Amino acid sequence: MKIGGFVKNSFVDYPGNIACVVFVVGCNMRCWYCHNSHLFDVNHKTISEIEIFDFLSSHKGFLDGVVVSGGEPTLQNDLVEFVEKIKKMGYLVKLDTNGTNPEVVKTLIDKKLVDYIAMDIKAPLEKYESITKVKIDTKKIKESIELIMNSKIDYEFRTTFSPDLTVFDIVDIAKLISGAKSFSLQKYNTVQYNKINMLPRKKDDFFEAKKLIEKYVESVVIKGL
Repeated sequence: MKIGGFVKNSFVDYPGNIACVVFVVGCNMRCWYCHNSHLFDVNHKTISEIEIFDFLSSHKGFLDGVVVSGGEPTLQNDLVEFVEKIKKMGYLVKLDTNGTNPEVVKTLIDKKLVDYIAMDIKAPLEKYESITKVKIDTKKIKESIELIMNSKIDYEFRTTFSPDLTVFDIVDIAKLISGAKSFSLQKYNTVQYNKINMLPRKKDDFFEAKKLIEKYVESVVIKGL
């Protein structure tokens, strides 16, 4: 595993649990607002797996779980083996993913190696390329959504409500995941927007979108306001 960052304890990254967060190097998207864009570089300085597992061994009873985030974790060839080791230590595992590798997601679900999945949905399917700045097979995105929703594990879908998206785009995303347990609308810090001279969405936009999409999903959460 190419690990580019490690947060030893977090009360917000795994709902209802105290967790550490492992950030992997590398991503197959180039969203301009990404708060972990430094991890795009595959030559980014890495942290040894030994350091991670030593920490986990010494903190049993203090932590509930481990969040594997990124970058994009499903690009890592040894993700399954890495997660297996974590599970054998008795920890819960949460995966953050962009949904481009449903085969990996399916393996983790089938092997009961993941307890919670948070999938980022960047845009309505027809706008994926304009938001991610790369070509995306949106059939893979749909496949991941279906896998997650039909699994028996906890999950949430998340969208960063950037100026590139309209309120009606958010509605289209909600329709795409109609019947989902949880959908989060996220706002990142203004530093990312300042890079390209754009202002974050106004609070009213979030609440307007929330009102329109509540009929499609069970729970709508606004994060970062």
